[in-house]
Amino acid sequence: MKRREYPLFLIINDILITKVLIDPHYEQKHTNSVNDEIILELAKTLSTKEHRHIAVSKNFKYFVDDKIKYKERFYKLIWMLEDNENYLGIINAYRR
Repeated sequence: MKRREYPLFLIINDILITKVLIDPHYEQKHTNSVNDEIILELAKTLSTKEHRHIAVSKNFKYFVDDKIKYKERFYKLIWMLEDNENYLGIINAYRR
């Protein structure tokens, strides 16, 4: 499956983000509890906060945010930023 792209304006770590790319990986096990709409809502919670990456590989920084609360439920979001780019890449998401 192909990554899906959505326009979304956020500021993460002082970087203006203009779009979100969602990898369909989450659909393998988590379609009962997560969908693109929920992932976009979770992504909005990242804005205007400073985040520490957990790993770096070439031009990519990887992040994990756990226990994001949305509609009285908690979620884990695994995401990345690419150097000199203006998109947020969602690698995986699932309900805790």
